[in-house]
Amino acid sequence: MRSTLKQKQQAYLRGQKAEDFAALYLRVKGYHILKRRLKTPLGEIDILAQKGNTFVAIEVKARDTFAEAAFSLTLTQERRIERALTYYLSGRPDQPSIRFDVILIAPWRWPQHIVSAWRAR
Repeated sequence: MRSTLKQKQQAYLRGQKAEDFAALYLRVKGYHILKRRLKTPLGEIDILAQKGNTFVAIEVKARDTFAEAAFSLTLTQERRIERALTYYLSGRPDQPSIRFDVILIAPWRWPQHIVSAWRAR
């Protein structure tokens, strides 16, 4: 089944709204948002935030249910996010603490924030 241009545009807008909501949610929880949709040659990070001395790469997944959102994150995506964060931080003289979180978004529900969703390999 092929996606039409309209379906792709709707998916893009849905993702953008989910990331807006996730960023607001993180700010309320005390995170400092450093970058959104951070693109590197090695991958993209939806939200790069900092809490204390820890840099947090956050992947936002929006689906009809939390279960669908959780299962939509693949191992390949995790590796790409890890490489992107490593690339972004490579110019820093210090070695900051890093973490990988996921925020799951489902309609009419508060977001689910999974802290330390995975560890870098």
